[in-house]
Amino acid sequence: MQCLILAAGYATRLYPLTENFPKPLLKVGEKAILDWLIDDLDQTGIIDEYIVVTNHKFANIFEEWSKGRFTIIDDGTTNNDNRLGAVRDIELGIRLKGVKDDLLVMAGDNLLSFSLKEYLDYFQEKGTTCIMRFYEPDLAKLHKTGVVEVDADGRILSMEEKPAEPKSHWCCPPFYIYRKEDLPLVDKGIKDGCGTDAPGSFIAWLCIQTPVHAWEMPGRRYDIGNLDSYKEVQRIFEAF
Repeated sequence: MQCLILAAGYATRLYPLTENFPKPLLKVGEKAILDWLIDDLDQTGIIDEYIVVTNHKFANIFEEWSKGRFTIIDDGTTNNDNRLGAVRDIELGIRLKGVKDDLLVMAGDNLLSFSLKEYLDYFQEKGTTCIMRFYEPDLAKLHKTGVVEVDADGRILSMEEKPAEPKSHWCCPPFYIYRKEDLPLVDKGIKDGCGTDAPGSFIAWLCIQTPVHAWEMPGRRYDIGNLDSYKEVQRIFEAF
């Protein structure tokens, strides 16, 4: 399995920390945010290659951090106004790297209180493209994220990004495993008009075309969206 990491955002809500530095490489404890995720995945022994899709502004910084360990793809954008959007960055990474294996796609700026090993096992069990889900009781937060309906087996019945009227309380963090057979559908989804800004927009389109399952997270996901949340995550992870 290969892993594609989305790291092309500009994190304007974290300025001045991220004005000239990428959010996924901010330190939490002794490690960069992204290193927490990669270290966990390395322990599973399942990931053969990492591909980081970033923007032109931060490409050199990622190259220096990588030290040749990973493939760094520059999507050519320079600011928040001309960014490609997550789905187009995924398509770019698949196309330029010629990805043909099952593919874990994840945002590089989230932290988890649990290992991704069980999620990878769930994907193998289901044999379909899979996403993650967690229960969100706060209606206001549901309006700002992807929301799914699922059946008793975890198969997605519907998904919508930032719904005005959420159909459930199941939220979707930006962690997806595409089975290799579904990789060509990313380009097709874009051509069919699926949304391209949020990565879940493709899944909303895909689940209508083919079965997609949603794994329930066993712990917490920390989305570092502003300075307060960054300080809170630093406090939580200083114990690790």
